[in-house]
Amino acid sequence: MAVASQPGDLPGERVFVGLGANLGDREAQLRGALQRLAEAGVTPVRCSAWYVTEPVGGPPQPDYLNGVVELRTDLSPAALLRLCLAVEEGMGRTRGERGAPRTLDLDILLYGARQMVGPGLVIPHPRFRDRRFVLVPLAEIAPDLVPPGGDRTVRQLLDACTDPSGVSLSSAPCSPPRPDL
Repeated sequence: MAVASQPGDLPGERVFVGLGANLGDREAQLRGALQRLAEAGVTPVRCSAWYVTEPVGGPPQPDYLNGVVELRTDLSPAALLRLCLAVEEGMGRTRGERGAPRTLDLDILLYGARQMVGPGLVIPHPRFRDRRFVLVPLAEIAPDLVPPGGDRTVRQLLDACTDPSGVSLSSAPCSPPRPDL
């Protein structure tokens, strides 16, 4: 399989999605989600490492495995949200108590330069700036990106983040499915 020499060579909107799981085979869940997104025509460009992270809020629960993937897509934000929800459901996610443990969580963090508030979808994600489990992997793959509506880079947001929760590098690498180009 050939890979684009530069992420900018790929068509579609540049999107960042956060991935997380803390039930079952966490790594398999995250890899499966990347595969299903790719099969649906969303192009994974690069993925952060996986990070073991402490849960933030909710009932007592196991640690998460989290990461961030940069994608390219021609889907609208609403269509991408529907796809993410379908992937979660298809991989066994059930929705119950807010902040409860989950087999898979996919969050649209950034969608190009868009800022929007819609039913069930706010872009940029309303809490990404406050969460180390998002900022650490996002800073790994896009440290100099200035999110829409902001004036600081992702690295600067991470440096200023006051979230005390633990984030540590996992030994499991992320390797997204590569598009045939």
